[in-house]
Amino acid sequence: MTEKKLAIIATKGTLDWAYPPFILASTAAALGYETEIFFTFYGLQLLKKDLTLQVSPLGNPGMPMPMPVPILLQALPGMQSMMTMMMKQKMKSKGVASVEELRELCVEAEVRLVACQMTVDLFEFDTKDFIDGIEFGGAATFFEFAGESDICMYI
Repeated sequence: MTEKKLAIIATKGTLDWAYPPFILASTAAALGYETEIFFTFYGLQLLKKDLTLQVSPLGNPGMPMPMPVPILLQALPGMQSMMTMMMKQKMKSKGVASVEELRELCVEAEVRLVACQMTVDLFEFDTKDFIDGIEFGGAATFFEFAGESDICMYI
């Protein structure tokens, strides 16, 4: 029996969007899938050594909050920091692993983490700011793997 493969494209760089690729990839790896995450555009933030991820309540009407907050108020200064703090507290109180812990699980499970070289060049990122053990490659690198994957997800 051949090993199943999961390919994920991670394009978002906020705290709330950091969880899906790492949760799905670590779970798939634990289930025996060969797994790769291709990080492009804002998703590259998830590979930085120093994670300073925030939640953006704007444009995210599905975000559950303790009390309804009108969209206009969400644009006020300090709301993003407040929402980020609330999300982190909620995750901690429910025993949810941190993004750093989930990312480390992926590394330990040998999930292939690929940073989009074109995006690194475009935004002039310093590769020293990224965690160790990642690869750099372009869209062709992703397609080599994704073309043979059983499941391909865009997050």
